[in-house]
Amino acid sequence: MNEKKAISAFELLLIANQLIQEHDTYFDGMRAISVEEKAGVLIFKGDYFLNDDGLPTEKTTAVFNIFKFLAQKLSKEFTLNAE
Repeated sequence: MNEKKAISAFELLLIANQLIQEHDTYFDGMRAISVEEKAGVLIFKGDYFLNDDGLPTEKTTAVFNIFKFLAQKLSKEFTLNAE
């Protein structure tokens, strides 16, 4: 079984934001600003680009999908350091 690499939240956010910028659905302002780990799954958070009424926009779907992509990809490789 492949062992996960322990990494700081800061280092992981650097990797995640690089992946976001390289992704086909990237748009200006899309970025992960925090990450936590629950039950072995990395959960990325950032601006979801809601409208003035707090409802989702087209950008919300793109951000949700990219954060899901990051969780699936990076949770297999990394675990957060206990800080």
